[in-house]
Amino acid sequence: MAAAAATTDRQDPHIPVLIGPLIEAVAPVEGVWLDGTFGAGGYTRALLEAGAERVIGVDRDPSVFRMAQSWAGDFGDRLRLVEGTFSEMDELAGEPLDGVVLDLGVSSMQLDQAERGFSFQKEGPLDMRMGDTGPTAADIVNSASEADLADILFHYGEERAARRIARAIVAGRQTEPFATTRQLAAVVERCLPRPKPGQSHPATRSFQAIRIAVNDEFGQLAEGLQAAERALKPGGHLAVVTFHSLEDRIVKRFFQLRSGAEGQGSRHAPARAQAEPAFTLKTRRAIGPDEEEVARNPRARSAKLRVGVRTSAPPEPVSRAAMGLPKPALTGG
Repeated sequence: MAAAAATTDRQDPHIPVLIGPLIEAVAPVEGVWLDGTFGAGGYTRALLEAGAERVIGVDRDPSVFRMAQSWAGDFGDRLRLVEGTFSEMDELAGEPLDGVVLDLGVSSMQLDQAERGFSFQKEGPLDMRMGDTGPTAADIVNSASEADLADILFHYGEERAARRIARAIVAGRQTEPFATTRQLAAVVERCLPRPKPGQSHPATRSFQAIRIAVNDEFGQLAEGLQAAERALKPGGHLAVVTFHSLEDRIVKRFFQLRSGAEGQGSRHAPARAQAEPAFTLKTRRAIGPDEEEVARNPRARSAKLRVGVRTSAPPEPVSRAAMGLPKPALTGG
């Protein structure tokens, strides 16, 4: 998953979204932090410059560490880079943490690299993997059943034309297997009305959905939130930046469940036993960007920041169902 967001500043195209509010919410920044979505290293650098003793940068994409070689050495042993997924952060860290930051979604770096296959606007192989292992988008598009494809498009992309698009994909692959981004985007475009000025590209939701399925992003998020709970010291901060409602819903639900803020539901129903809260919430509502940040970086418009502070309560597992994860199963076909 990705750490940095594109901006209009050509000198520094990877300023992290909501970094000012994040640093303010977790101040004073000290101790050992883990950046679970290292990407371009924007959050890591900001944490180190704000006073973190050390930062462990984790990313499933090995290429980001090669790109960081030009500046990572400036921080000496204050920065440790680890290839892996943030769902394993408690094991990868190897020590209790004072803070964890996660910036979810795909990075502008990955979108800009046509060979990664994330962008419907650039011709490239239909890949979409954030790492370099596992099935590609082409594997899913060419092998999943029509029902599974429709489920992926609907649940992961909130695409209302999911069945129509899935039917067209299955019909199209009978003639020629899907191999490129433009090839898939063209099929999706034919299934939807031409967008009006200001509307997103017709393939936006479908590409998001397939990318999420390829990388098991929601499963990784559910596991990562629980790994952070296990890894954090009492008083440690968990800060999560999301960019669309599906991600934010999962993060919000996790914090509600683990802070005791979910409520009891109907007053006529039997009271439910609640676990000792593992987090207190910094703010009741998510923190969003101000007008200045949106003007500087339009991608920040949809961003939301949620921050929890770890208590001394023992960690408890939370089911994916309780966190509200959509779960279209790939059954093949």
